[in-house]
Amino acid sequence: MTTTVDDALEHGGEFHFFQKQMFLLLSLLSVAFTPIYVGIVFLGFTPDHRCRSPGVAELSLHCGWSPAEELNYTVPGPGPGGEASARQCRRYEVDWNQSTLSCADPLASLDTNRSRLPLGPCRDGWLYETPGSSIVTEFNLVCANSWMLDLFQSSVNVGFFIGSMSIGYIADRFGRKLCLLTTILINAASGVLMAISPTYTWMLIFRLIQGLVSKASWLIGFILITEFVGRSYRRTVGIFYQAAFTVGLLMLAGVAYALPHWRWLQFTVTLPNFCFLLYYWCIPESPRWLISQNKNAEAMRIFKHIAKKNGKSLPASLQRLRLEEETGKKLNPSFLDLVRTPQIRKHTLILMYNWFTSSVLYQGLIMHMGLAGDNIYLEFFYSALVEFPAAFMVILTIDRIGRRYPWAASNIVAGAACLASGFIPGDLQWLRIIVSCLGRMGITMAYEIVCLVNAELYPTFIRNLGVHVCSSMCDIGGIITPFLVYRLTNIWLELPLMVFAVVGLVAGGLVLLLPETKGKALPETIEEAENMQRPRKNKEKMIYLQVQKLDIPLN
Repeated sequence: MTTTVDDALEHGGEFHFFQKQMFLLLSLLSVAFTPIYVGIVFLGFTPDHRCRSPGVAELSLHCGWSPAEELNYTVPGPGPGGEASARQCRRYEVDWNQSTLSCADPLASLDTNRSRLPLGPCRDGWLYETPGSSIVTEFNLVCANSWMLDLFQSSVNVGFFIGSMSIGYIADRFGRKLCLLTTILINAASGVLMAISPTYTWMLIFRLIQGLVSKASWLIGFILITEFVGRSYRRTVGIFYQAAFTVGLLMLAGVAYALPHWRWLQFTVTLPNFCFLLYYWCIPESPRWLISQNKNAEAMRIFKHIAKKNGKSLPASLQRLRLEEETGKKLNPSFLDLVRTPQIRKHTLILMYNWFTSSVLYQGLIMHMGLAGDNIYLEFFYSALVEFPAAFMVILTIDRIGRRYPWAASNIVAGAACLASGFIPGDLQWLRIIVSCLGRMGITMAYEIVCLVNAELYPTFIRNLGVHVCSSMCDIGGIITPFLVYRLTNIWLELPLMVFAVVGLVAGGLVLLLPETKGKALPETIEEAENMQRPRKNKEKMIYLQVQKLDIPLN
């Protein structure tokens, strides 16, 4: 008797003790992925800073100045437009060791108008107002070198892009388990090496390597848990796997608060990855992959193990398993299939834009909070908490209301929140936090819904290709976002929010052009995908009329 994998899971248990155990173990991968995805907020924190001027510290000590007096007497004021870069990146060209300088107003003897005093670059480094350290303070990634912080975060997203593009082939070729353990080992080793990197260049290289393998291991964990559970549980398990990422956000805020020095923080968040190597003895290979490799006996052994763990037994009639995909003829998909026909082309372009939007707004809001927040630890924690109700709202709405309207509304809420945040006065910090949390909730919902809907809009033979191509825009967005946030804030602190608002509102409008997929079977052919927005009654009427015509007597 030939049985599908889903039929075997119905007998052996679709979501019982074994699947719950696997979900708990694999969800830890999602928790550990957080510091790599958004760790830039703490690793790359940029505190207030000013040029180091030889002789100023000695003069301040001699005159008994307070820190505020030292700043007032020795540091240039804001630039013409009020920008802080003048006082952070320029210093007075003054010899502070000369004896003619007075304590009351040391610069008065040189020129009564300070604006006429010559300014120069920070040749002797910077002084940072922080009790801890970050890659910014250690490698002086400020002023003319501030683009190097953008490059640091972009490099990890370049790694995500390359890794996620290649992981599908590698996992299909060598197996989920071997691929998972290999990426975990490389991720752990490169994370530790980054923590002890002596130079910026080495740190950048190891961060790129982490990007190459960390998202890959996260994706393999996602693939494994969805392949271990029954069909009816896959969507819910996928959403909660992403919710485990939110748990990682909360833990990261606490660990970063306790460890304000970036090397110790990087070392601490990397160490758990070595524990994941124990999964060699805890997690079996995916039986679906084994069947695809014609290793039926080994797959049956794992199914018996699953049934035993779940307190169930497999019927003796189960002798040969097959994948659902074996039914039907094989087709070779190509990228042209994603843009050849008008409706699928529209789906592809809108999905690519929405993946891009979700990444830009999600990462961008977190990065901007690190620049604009008064207490980044608390604000990071609060904004992470709203991701839990976002996940539950997705579960509650997508099967009751549908996909399209909650998805469009979440993008519009995120865009509107960004727009409103830019105009909230600084003294209404509580209101800013509430609006920011609404924006974060909106974009989190949009992110989770696009993951679900992407596969539902493509016919079977190009479904995996469609998901991979469209979701790759997520990493393209991540590459651009650091430059977008850190460069635009130099012009106006709230300018990135204005850009996010436009991007989010456009995404919400475009979603309304997509068909609703609630309650619809997945399209099997190009024709079915093209006709998704047309009511199926036409087809039913056509069949009925055909039957009626056949019933007409010939005489």
